[in-house]
Amino acid sequence: MRPSFLGPQHQAPCAHATLFSASLQPVFEYPWEQEWGRGRRLQPGAGRGGAEPTGTSGELSSGVPGVAEQPEPELVEVEVGSTALLKCGPSHSQGNFSHVDWFSDHGQSEPGEYQHRLSLQDKGTTLALTHVTPQDERIFLCQGKRPRSQDHRFQLRVYKAPEEPSIQANALGISVNSREPEEVATCVGRNGYPIPQVIWYKNGRPLKEEKNRVHIQSSQIVESSGLYTVQSILKAQLLKEDKDAQFYCELNYRLPSGNHMKESGEVSVPVFYPAEKVWLEVEPMGMLKEGDRVEIRCLADGNPPPHFSISKQNLSTREMVEEAADDNGVLILKSAHKEHSGLYECQGLDLETMALLSSDQQELLVNYVSNVWVSPAAPESQEGSNLTLTCGAESNQALEFQWLREKTGEVLGKGPVLQLHNLNRKAGGGYRCVASVPNVPGLNSTQLINVAILGPPWVALKERKMQVQENTMLNLSCEASGHPRPSISWTVGGMANEQDQDPQSVLSILSVLVTPELLETGVECVASNSLGKNSTIIFLELDSNRTTGLITSTVSPYAKTNSTSTEKKLPEPKSKGVVIVAVTVCLLVLAVLGAVLYFFYKKGKLPCGRSGKQEITLPPSRKSEFVVEVKSDKRLEDMGLLQGSNGDKRAPGDQGEKYIDLRH
Repeated sequence: MRPSFLGPQHQAPCAHATLFSASLQPVFEYPWEQEWGRGRRLQPGAGRGGAEPTGTSGELSSGVPGVAEQPEPELVEVEVGSTALLKCGPSHSQGNFSHVDWFSDHGQSEPGEYQHRLSLQDKGTTLALTHVTPQDERIFLCQGKRPRSQDHRFQLRVYKAPEEPSIQANALGISVNSREPEEVATCVGRNGYPIPQVIWYKNGRPLKEEKNRVHIQSSQIVESSGLYTVQSILKAQLLKEDKDAQFYCELNYRLPSGNHMKESGEVSVPVFYPAEKVWLEVEPMGMLKEGDRVEIRCLADGNPPPHFSISKQNLSTREMVEEAADDNGVLILKSAHKEHSGLYECQGLDLETMALLSSDQQELLVNYVSNVWVSPAAPESQEGSNLTLTCGAESNQALEFQWLREKTGEVLGKGPVLQLHNLNRKAGGGYRCVASVPNVPGLNSTQLINVAILGPPWVALKERKMQVQENTMLNLSCEASGHPRPSISWTVGGMANEQDQDPQSVLSILSVLVTPELLETGVECVASNSLGKNSTIIFLELDSNRTTGLITSTVSPYAKTNSTSTEKKLPEPKSKGVVIVAVTVCLLVLAVLGAVLYFFYKKGKLPCGRSGKQEITLPPSRKSEFVVEVKSDKRLEDMGLLQGSNGDKRAPGDQGEKYIDLRH
């Protein structure tokens, strides 16, 4: 059916677009609007095309060839949101059309589909479509006359890259005993056009459909924007070897620039499989020693692990006895000792299959050094003699021995035997034998013995001098050594306290008050035992450079210790403080009384002579009872309170005595 155009004739070379409603839908008219039938033509930028078809479907106007007779359309590729430019005629042709009509092979258009999106360029030979959407993917046709009719078809392809794919793994896990493929993960790619292709990978290798092994289920959703969201679910039967497998999905899509792809992150899926083997592990690895913290751990190759138990062989019955392990199959020895050595075994019970698996027996060896001894156990020797000490110990390894001097830490020798020659008093004291295992660092044990040198007590100094103050409290210390152990006595009385320094030494502390007698005689410390006695004398001398007071001093005449003297003020006894207060109060009362008497004397109420004597009348019954003599205090004279009648101070030789006769 051939449409008839109404309206004025178009003069060349003006371009002209016609709206046409048929299997080829007219898109655009240039340059003015023209009505015919029930269709209409729109100016550039006007509303949608959409004239009703004027003939049967597939019937074309004269000069518009049928679809089957047309060559392959020119392909135009654009991305969503960009602008498509359709140039009528071959791209190499300059084009000088007197008339151009544009058509769209898309059936019925939606209202407002092209509103404000279409425009003509190059005198109508180029159609510009802005803000391309997925709905714009269709065939466009232009028909021009130069001067005879020519037409050109365009296939508009629209593309949109999907968003980054998201992947969600099956967190519940998959059992290898499942008979059908189970869901492994789900991949989602959103807002792509056209529909992107999903490819699944395991450990970097693509997966394909495999009967009863791998199944990929895909679905698509068309969004309101015309874009596609694709969802792909991977289902598979997994094996024990897949417990560490990494899965990811890939979206393949095309853009005008070529083929592209996007990958998701990798995920793993819990795989459940029964255990086939159990075994024991011991931490720490290597040589163990007594005192170490040891963990005996039971392990299996199943997931989830079976229920574990750990047993140890009884040395007497040779039977395996279950130990107290925790729920995870770990036996902890907080401080291992040699009794923990032996054979251990692990057992695992699969609660699903009820299969019981046993590990190989493993020996645990705890190295030890114990029961170190020295012979003789209590050595005694005379001065000038020799002494041999022998050390031994128990161990499951070869031992090395070393001897140390206890006081100084000096290494005296190596080996189990120590020879001491020409002993003197200083050789007495502690000796330590150290037994160690060189192959096990830190494994050792020791034994301490004391060597006694027989003889009378020994003190370092025969006499000593010390500067002290009278009325000071001294803590005098005296230390002596010897075997048998000495006792200490003092030549003066006091509170003595004895302290044991070691099995052959004793320290005595005496607290004493320094008196004139003590300064003359000094103090002697006497140390004695069954073999004799010895003494030291402490001489005390007054120190004139120190202030007086009660002081405590500590003196040690023993040369093995540093002799020091420490002094500190002691609080005065409470009784002396009361006396001082009483004396002060009396002096104040006498001063006030003297001032009162002097006041009356100046007023003439005491007619006394220079002698200062006056008789005070008392009742007869009180006569001859008291006679009080008041002497002036020098401090009162210094204050000017006892002056003569002329106001002069009294001479130093004039004591200003006053006698008050209380007998009258």
